[in-house]
Amino acid sequence: MKTFCTLLKNEMKLNIRNMNMVIFAVILPLVVLVILGFLYGASPAADGVDYTFLEQSIGALCAISICAGGLMGLPLVVAEYRERKILKRFQVTPISPGMLLVVEFLIYVLYALVSLITLLLLSRLAWGVQLRGSWAGFFGSWLLTIFSTLSIGMMVGGIAKNAKSASVIACVLYFPMLIFSGATLPFEVMPEVMQKIISVFPLTQGIQLMQTTFLGLTVEQAIFPVIVMLCVTVVCSGIAVKCFKWE
Repeated sequence: MKTFCTLLKNEMKLNIRNMNMVIFAVILPLVVLVILGFLYGASPAADGVDYTFLEQSIGALCAISICAGGLMGLPLVVAEYRERKILKRFQVTPISPGMLLVVEFLIYVLYALVSLITLLLLSRLAWGVQLRGSWAGFFGSWLLTIFSTLSIGMMVGGIAKNAKSASVIACVLYFPMLIFSGATLPFEVMPEVMQKIISVFPLTQGIQLMQTTFLGLTVEQAIFPVIVMLCVTVVCSGIAVKCFKWE
């Protein structure tokens, strides 16, 4: 446990000094929230509904942070460590592949948690946004979303040979999910064919589940997004640990 805590502390310090995730995982969602707040304020999301556009957007704003950490930050850090032979030095220490991946995993969970708290606080204080559903349902859907997304990042970081290949794979995954999952473009405005295609994205399922639970709406066929995200988490995490290479 002492080794784990020391590794987590040191890796967190290095990550914060880099500032990339502070900007993209914490500050960027807040900037988008402020822009949406000035544009829409407390306007209803649609005619005949009692929730606002901002309340409907909380799940998507959380997904921006989750996507940045899980699909860009985590895989690039692990792959860069491999390329710079840092992982090779870890190999002769008590640090195992599982421990290293869990530490990196927790770092980006913390980023997403900070983003979630700041989004909820600012939106509540500035525009009166409030959770209309249950905290348990919303937080559970948030956890499923972050676990499934970060597991993909762990898999990419575990198998990528170097930072360049990890960057290519991460970009191929990051931008389609960020743009088409509902984190930026509303899922509802996309063509029906595209909706069916992108519904397999775990981030798409996570955003829809977070939106539904935050607004307190009836969750139809909730078992499907849960199964999708759990399967992605188990499969990708297993591949990440099994195929992990020190060099």
